[in-house]
Amino acid sequence: MASHGNAAKLALAAILLGFCDAGFGSPTPTPWPEQFHALLLQNASGKLSTVDLWYDFPNGRNFNIIHSQLGSTLYDLEWTNGTSFFYDLDAGSCRTVHVPVGILPPDWLVSNSTYIGVREVGGFTCNVWSKADDFIFYYEDVETKRPVYWIFYTGREEYVMTFEPGKVLEDEGWQAPWYCFDREENKSFQENGGDTKEPSEVFKHSTLGKNLV
Repeated sequence: MASHGNAAKLALAAILLGFCDAGFGSPTPTPWPEQFHALLLQNASGKLSTVDLWYDFPNGRNFNIIHSQLGSTLYDLEWTNGTSFFYDLDAGSCRTVHVPVGILPPDWLVSNSTYIGVREVGGFTCNVWSKADDFIFYYEDVETKRPVYWIFYTGREEYVMTFEPGKVLEDEGWQAPWYCFDREENKSFQENGGDTKEPSEVFKHSTLGKNLV
């Protein structure tokens, strides 16, 4: 009897997944919490790193601390005014990048995304959406609504290992080193043509788009 019950549940699940893939009752992506910490495992063409992602929308800031495997740590500190600092504390180097779009809002995926369907990744059953002309594919756990996996058009993958809504990095952790503000030490990169971007380019030049590909 139990086996028949399980079989019926599996059959019903298959039917429901089929409806989702056919476009009936497509789910809506869950907005990010306004503040969170996530630990990501990044695979870029076989080059592995872990990323501490601190997202703090109320204070207009986002921080990617990228630890290369057996290598250095790159700090990518982003502000909603479009200013980003990339620095290496060990090397004592820093550069500033100015982009027209600041950090992503919590509901960045809700509008103008395309629902792909239900897929399995890493043992999780996920709803999947694409964004910005397939620039990114975003996987969200069906049950918990937490992000699980991102893959970019370049093939770069981001696995979400931990996700902690409401966790905030203390204010002193957001301070860039002094040499980021020294004109002689810091090279300012503005070669991307100023503030004129097509709408489809907005996401690509925001916090996820511009640094993780």
